[in-house]
Amino acid sequence: MSTAPASLSARADLVLAPPRRRLQPVALLALPGAGYLALAFAAPLALLLMASVISEGRPTLAGYRTFLADPFSWTVMANTIRSAGLITLICLVAGYPAAFALARAAGLLQAALLAALVLPLSVGVVVKAFAWTILLRSDGVVNRALVGLGAVDAPVRLLFTESGLVLGAVNVFLPFMVLPIFSVVKLIDPRLLDAAATLGSSPLHRFFRVTLPLTMPGVIAGVAFVFSMSVSMYVIPTLLMGDRFKTLSVLIARSFLFMRDRSVGSTASVMLLLIAVAVVVASALLTRRWQPSR
Repeated sequence: MSTAPASLSARADLVLAPPRRRLQPVALLALPGAGYLALAFAAPLALLLMASVISEGRPTLAGYRTFLADPFSWTVMANTIRSAGLITLICLVAGYPAAFALARAAGLLQAALLAALVLPLSVGVVVKAFAWTILLRSDGVVNRALVGLGAVDAPVRLLFTESGLVLGAVNVFLPFMVLPIFSVVKLIDPRLLDAAATLGSSPLHRFFRVTLPLTMPGVIAGVAFVFSMSVSMYVIPTLLMGDRFKTLSVLIARSFLFMRDRSVGSTASVMLLLIAVAVVVASALLTRRWQPSR
């Protein structure tokens, strides 16, 4: 009979304990994951940073000076950021209404739409990229559709172009835009929009003053996901562009695998890491900015 009161007393002590004591069980639970990240991510990252600033046993920034002084490096970074920006923008434009349609669906229809969105994630990126090399050919499905719809008079070149790269990447990364927005849209109370409409707000005004602010956390998360993955993609540009389009990830792979230039490869890796970190930090700040006040 005394077991229940004792357990309740122990739980009460844990709840009323100072924050430092309450964090101890959480820290223990996080320890395995933190240890794995330290071994699989932090340690290789530290070695990479050291390789970028150490040459012949001495610390130096010559690798960064050489990299930043080369116009080709700036072209590669511009290609990387531009293609990632285009992919992110198209995913946002296509994914935002798709997330609303998915959230407004119900029952079996919503389950079917979710399955159609999530199941392609089980297919490897290499398989998807190879499939797009077939779709983007002059006699492929995309060109046949364009000619059939009257958009073009003759097949256009899509394979080994930036347009083809963007199309293939959007197909791969679109779910990572739709799902965060969908999760936020599901939390919106429809009565808020009904109240705004009752007060005479137009649909456009309701969107910009009610819907968009409430969905901004999902939009920011989706943009961060898609841009971070797009800026570091390697397989898709390699298969859909070949040697015609250089990005930082392609330059890194060539530096390590073919040119055996560890200095250029590690420096380009750090630059790519800085771009990704900047996106994550900006998304965190924007998310805090759009968090509803409590």
